[in-house]
Amino acid sequence: MSQSKLVRDKIPQIIRATGMDPIVRVADSGEYAAQLRHKLREEVGEFLASDHDPEELADVLEVVYALAALVGVDRERLEKLRAAKAEERGGFAGRIIWSGNRPPPSPA
Repeated sequence: MSQSKLVRDKIPQIIRATGMDPIVRVADSGEYAAQLRHKLREEVGEFLASDHDPEELADVLEVVYALAALVGVDRERLEKLRAAKAEERGGFAGRIIWSGNRPPPSPA
C-alpha cells in the first residue's frame, strides 16, 4: 500500500464484498485529526472540480460533521452555532462582494 488515507467506515466491507482483502488499521486521535483535515481539503477539491455535484457537497458535509464531533460539537450544536452566526452577520445568499473601504469624507 503506497499511501494511507481516511475512508468511510463501510469501505472495508464493501471491498471485502468484491473478494479483495483490504489492509486497514484504526488511526490514533492525532492521526485521525490530521487525516480529517486532509480529507476536508480533498472533498472540497472534488466538489470544486465537479459540476456542482450535490453528492460531492454531501461528502464535504460528512467530513465537517466528523470534525465537529472530534472537537466535541454534535450536529445540532453545530447548526445552532451556524444559525446564530447567520443571524448576527448574515449568510451568503445576498452574493455581496466586498472590495475594501473608502476613507470617511473629510470634514467641511
